[in-house]
Amino acid sequence: MKKLILLLCFYFPLITFAQLRKGMVTDKSGEPIDGVTISLRHADSTIALQLSKNGLFSFQQPLKGSYILLASAVGYKNFNKTVSLPLDSITIVITSEDKTLEQVTVSASKPVIERKIDRVIFNVENSIVASGATVWDALGKAPGVQTRFDGGITANNKGVVLYMDDKPIRLSGEDLAAYLRSLPSDNIAKIEIIANPTARYDAQGGAVINIISKKPKGDGFNVILSGAYTQSTYGSYNSSMVFNYRKDKLNVYGSYGYSRRKKDHTENEYIIYNAPGSYSDWRNEKSGLRLGNANSYKIGADYNLTDKQVIGFLVNGYNGNNNRPNNTLTTIVNNHAAQPDSILHTQNFSDGKAYQYSFNFNYKIKLDTNGQNINVDIDYVPYQNKNNQQVDTYGTLNNGSLLPDQYHIFTPSNQNIDIYSGKLDYTDKFWGKWTFESGLKYSSIRTRNSFDFYNNPSTGPELISSRSDRFEYSENISAIYASLTGDVGKWSFEGGLRGEYTRTNGKSIVLNSNNHNNYFKLFPTLFVVYKINKNNEINLTYNSRISRPEYWRLNPFKSYTSPYTYLEGNPALQPAFIYNGELGYTYKQQYNISFYLRRTVDYFSNISVQDNISKLFYDTQRNLDLSQEMGFAASFPIKPASWWEINNYAQGSYRLEKSGYLQARYDYHVWGIYLSSNHAFTLHKTQGLKAEISAWYSSPTIQGIYKLAKLYDVSAGVSKSMFNKKGTLRLAVNDIFYGNAYRIDVNYQNQLNGFYEKNDTRSATLSFSYRLGGNPTAARKRTSASEEEKKRTQ
Repeated sequence: MKKLILLLCFYFPLITFAQLRKGMVTDKSGEPIDGVTISLRHADSTIALQLSKNGLFSFQQPLKGSYILLASAVGYKNFNKTVSLPLDSITIVITSEDKTLEQVTVSASKPVIERKIDRVIFNVENSIVASGATVWDALGKAPGVQTRFDGGITANNKGVVLYMDDKPIRLSGEDLAAYLRSLPSDNIAKIEIIANPTARYDAQGGAVINIISKKPKGDGFNVILSGAYTQSTYGSYNSSMVFNYRKDKLNVYGSYGYSRRKKDHTENEYIIYNAPGSYSDWRNEKSGLRLGNANSYKIGADYNLTDKQVIGFLVNGYNGNNNRPNNTLTTIVNNHAAQPDSILHTQNFSDGKAYQYSFNFNYKIKLDTNGQNINVDIDYVPYQNKNNQQVDTYGTLNNGSLLPDQYHIFTPSNQNIDIYSGKLDYTDKFWGKWTFESGLKYSSIRTRNSFDFYNNPSTGPELISSRSDRFEYSENISAIYASLTGDVGKWSFEGGLRGEYTRTNGKSIVLNSNNHNNYFKLFPTLFVVYKINKNNEINLTYNSRISRPEYWRLNPFKSYTSPYTYLEGNPALQPAFIYNGELGYTYKQQYNISFYLRRTVDYFSNISVQDNISKLFYDTQRNLDLSQEMGFAASFPIKPASWWEINNYAQGSYRLEKSGYLQARYDYHVWGIYLSSNHAFTLHKTQGLKAEISAWYSSPTIQGIYKLAKLYDVSAGVSKSMFNKKGTLRLAVNDIFYGNAYRIDVNYQNQLNGFYEKNDTRSATLSFSYRLGGNPTAARKRTSASEEEKKRTQ
């Protein structure tokens, strides 16, 4: 008890607690292996038997003499060794079986969806409708996850921070969507949805989505090749390679992917300008393309310095080009006239290039066989985004004559971001069932943005200094955390506390503004599970989180899409704070239902503003007062037959949004429901023929003053294994009924506008993957120093 008090009082433990008769079982790389059968035999009799937990095992019986220690696990060679007891500690290293058939069987046994106590796992490699497409498409198939037209992602109605192999992705908005569309989903093993992150995760974001990439397993050189072609309105394709080389103490791994994308884009928009003595109905019909090509690559290596020390490096890279040609026809009807008063023709062409790299150094040391270890990560992430936009508008009156004022502008912009971060994590296991974790982290971010506005008449471009700007933003976060996990009888606990001190500064040259912000906040987490009996559990969860604005939301530049519409950020945005509580029940470790209450204070959102006098329409950012949601979430898997597996999920909610805005207040309430169902069929086991049907539905909801219409998606696919189960051919059709199109309406304080947008989501994909060497498995998890910053970069 004395040690427990010390651990809770001091942040970083300096005392280790030695225990007798402790063992650790690992693979050749030193990673602990869970679920290994450990036994002691003497004179042809089994004296003791148990399963390893996180690689740990112990025999507390008062044994003395010579015994045979055995270890066995599916996919690994059996281990046996004669030991003399009593023994303080021992480390067992078991090697994988070099048998492809056994490894394939293990991989195929995983269901498409797994539900753990702290997360939901979507096994992309076993999903037909998610394989062969892109990571962005696969995210939309994960239970409870929704992707939006603007690059936003939510999980269980929460904003998320996105990770790749426990490393954050430092992109947001449309840049994030473009990056994920460049990654073939055949490179992904699984997606983890962590609705209530623990204290070891950064406090940023309501939830965490961790994308785990594939990594071939086995000694020697192993490769996975894949390619896919997608037909929607136009054709797109991607190809990828994942490789691994393992020998003795060295493991080298990496991947490369290339994608080329061409998608149709249509949008119908309306704006009703209504002022005293004036009424004007504007209808915009937009049509265009979304073109892009991208290269993504990764190279990493791990080297075992000793049986207890591992050193590694990891380099990720991404570079992509995007082009967006758009044509907009604007019909203007004034004062309820029968014929249009005028028609505007706008051509908008933008092209951009993005470059992102991530350099990580990792060092891990195991201080003993009981689970005491230290992990160090150092990261550097440079990012650059260049974009050019040309807008040309000319108008005609109802008699066909040209309007006198034509509009031609050219707006180049550039963004550079540098992120430096480092962190140290300490873990200790004691008393057999308790784990203590603590850590430090520091991150420093600097962004430099330039925006130039040129009038572009026939005589040549003319720089307009009053509409150009330079914006610099810096953010420094120091963090400290500690958590304790353990069991007492039928109770399981995990409690943690994270503290973050944040300093930010945003400076705009044209606005002559300097926004400083310094604050320190504590973020507690608590997880309690009570096991009533073998089949019944009750769980309680509480945590608080923070949502810091993405960098693009802070940028004050005005990006014009026509003479009368533009987008701008808000450098004065403040962070939002999220408080979440849940009470749940689990039956047989499979069926779950929970009731939750979530409250977000000072949440921020994009807000549209229409000036009914000047006929100007723009989109900006601002903090709003309150968003609150209460409801339930339930998951219930069903297996009607040995060849048919069903995973169902339902979430019902009552949502409240209220705030002061435009010299008034809104107070909106809405009931909502989200349903998803995934059906996996084994049509012919020996021939490797499978099928899958996936469907979800999201009812109408609200976000600030926006009212969002319903969305739904039905997708299906079939797959066939071939070439001695080394190859897989898949055919999938997505969004069969084109229900994943967005409609948003606003009707508040003489703000009457809305749009309906289709993003070419209905498609058919034919893909093929082939494995040379070992079977793919999830990559080694490495939590780098740079956490939520990657999600917020643009």
